[in-house]
Amino acid sequence: MDLLSEEEAEDRRNVFDIPLLASRVVEAIDWATIEPLLRNLPIGLFGASTGAAAALVAAVERPQKVKAIVSRGGRPDLAGHALEHVRAPTLLIVGGLDFEVLNLNRIAARRLADARLDVVPGATHLFEETGTLEQAAALAAEWLAEKLARRDRSERFA
Repeated sequence: MDLLSEEEAEDRRNVFDIPLLASRVVEAIDWATIEPLLRNLPIGLFGASTGAAAALVAAVERPQKVKAIVSRGGRPDLAGHALEHVRAPTLLIVGGLDFEVLNLNRIAARRLADARLDVVPGATHLFEETGTLEQAAALAAEWLAEKLARRDRSERFA
């Protein structure tokens, strides 16, 4: 989902307004928890670039609801002090040729309570190289399937 309206997206500064973006993710989480078809499903968040920081901040605001997070080419560093408060297991996927973002993700992984960093060889920031986006998607799908299914089962029997 887009976190900004078309009008908001015209102002490039809004892309880096993490509190605004996170508030939109929180709104979506809150909606999903009352929507009859979704309310009993575990919630996983997937964010790319600054959307990853927004997902991490939102997870801190709704810790009982967010069960897993995936960041693809994300900027978790922009989540600031929220990183130390994220409790959901977090997968950080970064392109091997995206050197600056890879370094930022390595630092963020050390600040997160439960994180794994996966590097897709030969990928740059947008994963435009042949097969790299598919690799990232497969890693994300596997992570979410594992984390959401495990958490869902344990909560069902609690």
